[in-house]
Amino acid sequence: MLRVVNRVLIGLVGLVLLVIGGSVLAVGLGLEPPSWWIHDDRHDVLLSDAERTRWRDDAWWWPAVIAVLAVLVLLALWWLTANLRRRRLAEVLVDTGDGAGALLRGRALENVLASEAAGLEGVQRAQAQLTGRRSAPEARVRLLLEPHVDPGTALNDLTGHALAHARNSAGLAELPTEVRLKGVKHRAERVS
Repeated sequence: MLRVVNRVLIGLVGLVLLVIGGSVLAVGLGLEPPSWWIHDDRHDVLLSDAERTRWRDDAWWWPAVIAVLAVLVLLALWWLTANLRRRRLAEVLVDTGDGAGALLRGRALENVLASEAAGLEGVQRAQAQLTGRRSAPEARVRLLLEPHVDPGTALNDLTGHALAHARNSAGLAELPTEVRLKGVKHRAERVS
């Protein structure tokens, strides 16, 4: 969801900047703006003295300005913390059966899952990443497949071997996984 929010925010900011910048540039180059536009000619200022001081004496003006700025600051802080938040799972909670539980390093489980996936037939390279909560982890696996490998077979091998071993070794009831498959592209070679 954060990726969608980032794209929408960047798109909106870019669109607003493009429209405002393009209109200021067009008026500055001498093009005639429409009658409803905020600029009249190339020597017009962005905000006149009357426009800047119009609501200064009204009682609602400063609380409204402060409220809008506070909301903008809170949204900016939320966006910053969401982007800086760690995406990887540091540890996985393993149920030991005695009620106490144990913690398994997330990197260790990622490395084992990736190395076991890379050892499957037809897989050239594999990457694994754990996300979610430590009591309910989720996995993201990327496989780089050889050109001769059937993707369905590679996916079945991954779920039947590497993911099953990771789920069983961590004592998890389930391990939801997003798998991305990509085929190796070889350059064409001239045969003589």
